[in-house]
Amino acid sequence: QVQLVESGGGLVQAGDSLRLSCAASGRDFSSYSMGWFRQAPGKEREFVATISRSGRTIVYADSLEGRFAISRDNAKSTLYLEMNSLKPEDTAVYYCAAREKMSGSQWTRDYDSWGQGTQVTVSS
Repeated sequence: QVQLVESGGGLVQAGDSLRLSCAASGRDFSSYSMGWFRQAPGKEREFVATISRSGRTIVYADSLEGRFAISRDNAKSTLYLEMNSLKPEDTAVYYCAAREKMSGSQWTRDYDSWGQGTQVTVSS
């Protein structure tokens, strides 16, 4: 399986932007569709965005209101999540995940590999 390591989290103020990265190793990154999920304290892990192997198909959670953008660089084996106009309710641990399928998924059960997560805290 592919190994995933997230980075880029931190403490920011409401309205700020942040870019998360997810570095993959161990397997051919381009063989995996990828997803970003997040988990706030006391809540279930929820879907944020997913991107296909090629990067041509992208799906976002409706609740994001167009503030986030997922992308990937297969040459660098890296997944990104650009987050803009951050709100306190975006505070969570953010996880990247991989599945060895052409298309991504909104469901955690469909992913084979997970990173350890990176904390994002948005203050008001």
